[in-house]
Order: sequence, then C-alpha cells, then structure tokens
Amino acid sequence: MKNNTKVTEFILLGLTNAPELQIPLFIMFTLIYLITLAGNLGMMMLILLDSHLHTPMYFFLSNLSLVDFGYSTAVTPKVMAGLLRGDQVISYNACAAQMFFFVAFATVENYLLTSMAYDRYVAVCKPLHYATTMTTGVCAWLSIGCYFCGFLNTSIHTWNIFRLSFCNSNVIHHFFCDVPAVMTLSCSNRHVSELVLVFVAVFNIFFALLIILISYLFIFITILKMPSVEGYLKAISTCVSHLTAVSIFYGSFIFMYIQPTSSYSMDTDKIASVFYSMIIPMLNPLVYSLRNKDVKNAFNKVVEKVKLPLSFTS
Repeated sequence: MKNNTKVTEFILLGLTNAPELQIPLFIMFTLIYLITLAGNLGMMMLILLDSHLHTPMYFFLSNLSLVDFGYSTAVTPKVMAGLLRGDQVISYNACAAQMFFFVAFATVENYLLTSMAYDRYVAVCKPLHYATTMTTGVCAWLSIGCYFCGFLNTSIHTWNIFRLSFCNSNVIHHFFCDVPAVMTLSCSNRHVSELVLVFVAVFNIFFALLIILISYLFIFITILKMPSVEGYLKAISTCVSHLTAVSIFYGSFIFMYIQPTSSYSMDTDKIASVFYSMIIPMLNPLVYSLRNKDVKNAFNKVVEKVKLPLSFTS
C-alpha cells in the first residue's frame, strides 16, 4: 500500500477477446488512423501554404488539427499493435505517458473550441472591429492559454491517479489507459481522487461550454437582427462547422466523464471511447472542409500545382 510502483505493468483487455475480430478491427483502425493523419496533416499544410487561409479562424483550425493528430496518436498506434500482435501489455510508465498526452491534447481541444467560438462571435457580432480585436498577438495568447490549461489539467489528473497504490489487479478493462479505467484498479481510498476527477472535468467542460453558449447566444441575436437573407445565410455558414465539431466533442466527453467511477461501466463506455479517441480526430478535418469554400479552393490550387509539373514530365 505504501509503494505505488508495486505494479510495474498493466494488461489492457482491449475491445474484444474474440480472435476472429482481431484482424478486421486492426484493418478498420488502421484505415481510421491513416484518414486521421491525412486529414489533419493535410489541413495543416493547406493552411500553411495558402496565404488566403492566414486568418485567425484558420490559425485556430490548424492548432485543432495538430491536437487531433496528437491525441489520436497517443491511443491508436498502441491499439493497432495490440490487435496485430495480441500483446496487450503496457508498462507502468508508458501507461502514465499515454494518459498524460491523451488528457493534455483533449483538454487543449476543449479550450481551442472555446477560442474558436469567441472568434466566431467577434466575426459575426463585431465585424468592423474584427481585425483590431483578433490580432496576431491575441490569437497567439489564446492559443498559448489553451496549451497551458491542457498541460496543467493533465498534470493534475496524471499525478492524482499515479500517486495511488496499485497492488491488487493490473488488468485494465479498456483498450487504453483512460483516467476512470485506471483509477478503478487502485487499492487506495479513491474518494478524494474521484472528487478531484469529477470537479476538474466538470469545471473544464462546463466553463468552456458556458463561453461557447454565451458566444452563440450573442451570435444568434445578431443574426436575427440582420436585414438581408444573404447576410443571414453567410453568418450561419461560418458557424455550422464549429457547432458540429462542438456537438460531437462535448456530447461524447460529457457521456464519459461527468460520472463518478463507482458508476463507471467499462464495457458500455468502450464504444464511446472509440468515438472520442479515434473517430472525432478523423471527423474534424472532414467537418471543416466539406462545406468550406476556402479550404476547397486551397486544395484545388495544390492539386493544380502538382498536376502542372506532371503534365510537363509526361
């Protein structure tokens, strides 16, 4: 009980014990991860290369793509390796590192979505002051604040979990080292740790949601006052992608984390975990590109630049 390193490694049970599902799941997760890499790294490259995308909205979007790439990479490669080799063992330190980076990037995304809501508020409600309000310095400080909150939050959670003693079971009923799943293994008194988990998670999610809701309340009030249908539709179109990303992200995280570990259902929540750890990072680039003319134009320019040298060589 005195030494929390009695357990030197953990065993991840994964998604299923059925051998016939291992290869199909490996193929599915590999495709998801490749699409995630292509989508997020591609979005970052488009924003970097096209000067028309050097605006506050796309600055935050490039950071969102970086974060999605980060927290997908913290989970998916280990899951793929486990499915391929059948080896679900993860060392104590690797488990702590996986939890640290996953929680860090997920929290950064939480606050990036909040910053993007504020950006949309200024763009719709105060368009004449947009350039002077959303300056390069303001965007940089907002971004730095997101990363600071993310790594502060993950430091609290990781310390809160791994200060506990693990001396009974080392079998994690999950496919990665998620906070509630690891906490349930502790043989220490978890009451304080559970309170810290719930309080910090509630604060991060609902503080961010409060800012987003207030921003969109003002946005919708402004939109309703617009005299022209064209202006109305343009304002709505600038917010649809962000609202979609917010709904997907917070819906899954609220389902997962705003509950004490005593009522935490491992088997039920594995599907939700797949969704927020693997599917959301894949969906965000699609959400922001499918209905976005600027991103489509930038992509077409890149394709044309690639086609031009190829036509000469042929």
